[in-house]
Amino acid sequence: MRSLLPASLTGRLIVTAVALVAVVSILLTVASALVMRSYLTGRLDDQLDQSLNRAQIFVGREVPNDSGGSAPNGGFGNTFGGEPPPVARGQGAGSVTALYDADGLRGSVITTSGSLRDMSRSALSTIATVKTGADPHTISLPALGSYRVAATKTPTGAVVWQGLPTKDLDSTIASLIWWESLLALAGIAIAAVGGRILVRRQLQPLRDVAATAHEVTAMPLSSGLVGETVRVPAELTDPSNEVGQVGEALNQLLGHVEQALDARHESEQQARKFLADASHELRTPLSTIKGYAELSRRTGREDPDQILAKVESEAGRMSTLVEDMLLLARLDAGRELELQDVDLTRLLVEAINDARVVDPEHHWTFDVPDEPIVIRGDEQRLHQAVTNLLTNASRHTPPKTTVSGRLRVDADQVVIDIHDDGPGIDPEILPTLFDRFTRGDSSRTRASGGAGLGMSLVQAIVHGHYGTATVTSEPGDTTFTLTLPLR
Repeated sequence: MRSLLPASLTGRLIVTAVALVAVVSILLTVASALVMRSYLTGRLDDQLDQSLNRAQIFVGREVPNDSGGSAPNGGFGNTFGGEPPPVARGQGAGSVTALYDADGLRGSVITTSGSLRDMSRSALSTIATVKTGADPHTISLPALGSYRVAATKTPTGAVVWQGLPTKDLDSTIASLIWWESLLALAGIAIAAVGGRILVRRQLQPLRDVAATAHEVTAMPLSSGLVGETVRVPAELTDPSNEVGQVGEALNQLLGHVEQALDARHESEQQARKFLADASHELRTPLSTIKGYAELSRRTGREDPDQILAKVESEAGRMSTLVEDMLLLARLDAGRELELQDVDLTRLLVEAINDARVVDPEHHWTFDVPDEPIVIRGDEQRLHQAVTNLLTNASRHTPPKTTVSGRLRVDADQVVIDIHDDGPGIDPEILPTLFDRFTRGDSSRTRASGGAGLGMSLVQAIVHGHYGTATVTSEPGDTTFTLTLPLR
């Protein structure tokens, strides 16, 4: 059955509409024919009842009472003969009258010219099957056609049958069915033509939505920055109708695809930049080690201890850089942290005390609550994040700068503020401060130390704890803020 239906939605809707019109037309034709036949049959029965009464009265008046005993209905056997029965006045053309009395069974039919014609024996035998007192019956009389017949007994005991032809009724019903069938066919044809036009017009918005989807598939989405793709027009995104819901859903899908593709492109660009920056950072210590090794081999006059010290220094820098990059890769991959209860109060105090020992030229202060603040986290990584911020303040601010750490609870969050009153951060660098290999000096010199991974590590560690890292800076007022969930 499915294979017989058209493949397109338009064709299926048209076939469905035409089928519904056809079914309704057939039901209306059958119902109207049945109702009309019932109505016309009722009228014919009324006429038959009047005709039978006339025949009964007339026959009862014409047949003498001493004409013989009456025979029960159906007791006439094969008795046919006698004069035709008397026919009452007012009977219509085509009506039949049959009588069974002492003279036997006989009957006549009124012709269209008004004359009487005897009924055949087969017609009399058929009409005699209708019992007296029963409802009118429709029977087929040989050589006469279909008749509506009723029977009754006269006071004298004679049995009278009266019949009216159903020819006009059958002709009316046949004509009704023919015209209704013709109108039904016309309605089906109109439904097919009109349905095709209307369905195609109503489905045009859906084809427009599909055209938008096809246009998107033709765009080069495999590589490069995608930008903004096409959208379904606003008039096709009305959520109050089905097509609008499809259009709106497609627009949302296209928006998500754009974001995903842009994020992929940005990730690729970051990976390329990360690779280039990492290569640059590793090239310098490798070149230094190689240069000292060649110098020692060629001259043989350099102090071996001095060469080894320089090699160890550059190797240490390389090791630190590789470890930082490895940690970032693990955090990006979603590696689980070693969670345990961490006392942030103790952690911040110890970190600032360590910084005071390493850099006594700065003023180090802290402000922590009296009670310990404990969260679930990775103590080593959190200590690394705080230490990176303190080291960053130490390196990029002049001596005598005051660096303070503050720990506080804000609703269901813990906030760590690292503040300094140094010269501040260059506004051009501030938006990308947490990006990898971002340093305050664009020439990539290492006078201030570091490879530019400290702030990106801070952000990655805090994000791994479902927190945020932000910074605000202006001359004399720079604050790094780490926000962590309390539990």
